[in-house]
Amino acid sequence: MIQPPLLFSGTSNRQLAEEIAKRMQTRVGNALVDRFKNDECRIEIRENVRGAEVFVVQSLCRSPQGATVNDSVMEQLIMIDAAKRASAKSITAVVPNYGYARQDRKTAGREPITAKLVADMLQTAGANRVLSVDFHSGQIQGFFDIPVDHLVAAPVLESYLKANTNPHEIVVVAPDAGRVKVAERYAQHLGCDLALVHKTRPPGQANVAEARHIVGDVSGRHCVLIDDMIDTAGTIVAACDLLKTHGADEIWVMATHAVFSPPAVERLFNAPISRVIVTDTLPLGPEKRFETLEVLSIAPILANAISAIFEDSSVSDIFGGENLL
Repeated sequence: MIQPPLLFSGTSNRQLAEEIAKRMQTRVGNALVDRFKNDECRIEIRENVRGAEVFVVQSLCRSPQGATVNDSVMEQLIMIDAAKRASAKSITAVVPNYGYARQDRKTAGREPITAKLVADMLQTAGANRVLSVDFHSGQIQGFFDIPVDHLVAAPVLESYLKANTNPHEIVVVAPDAGRVKVAERYAQHLGCDLALVHKTRPPGQANVAEARHIVGDVSGRHCVLIDDMIDTAGTIVAACDLLKTHGADEIWVMATHAVFSPPAVERLFNAPISRVIVTDTLPLGPEKRFETLEVLSIAPILANAISAIFEDSSVSDIFGGENLL
């Protein structure tokens, strides 16, 4: 008898894990995720996983209960280790939001490459496979010596645009040169125009960006900015201000990962933005919600990918066989 896949979840985004399980017509497995008196993570899997294909769902972020990003990392590592020592057949680390991804190369002397370090830790803990959504940069896949399924949120975001706009009348805008390829893919799928914001960062200053020029025609147009994450919203708001200066009629912002570090919510709410659309790869508590925000579920894509992995079928078929990298 083939044992069904077993899903387990840490505390960082339990709601997403429950939604994935619901769509797979299963449940989130029984596991204790707690803290010892000295704040060390305490994990105990409370059901049989011997010979099972285990999927550990955990966004590497701050949890709604106040646990830190580092706590989320340790919860996933320890849960993977527990499953491995309990003789699980295979273990897939499902990481909707891959933390520490922005340091994926050295830009100055004596800097770490934390994206590689996290990859090493997941493998050392016992993960046989990694499943994630919209890495900050595609090269992170090369940091692993195990299979990596890199999913994209594009189908969810594109479906929203098709349902709520005339795709041929919008302009997809890349907020910086690094997102041009992604924005171009959206423009091709939707059959719309493309524009680019030329951005610079002052040397040595993190979370600081200066939008300088617009490449493309945005005057009198409905512009949709596409990015992988919104952290402090400095880049996005600077780009929106510049688009408005160049005559943009309406501005929407779309992103996969809504980090929303302060003062992001205040900036987005006060910026010339009609709508902010994100996915639920990260939990969004009441303090991160505002009137113009809409949250779309990434659970259908993750549920389909997990099912494909379990059934040894093609993950890329979920996206029509398209090369998404």
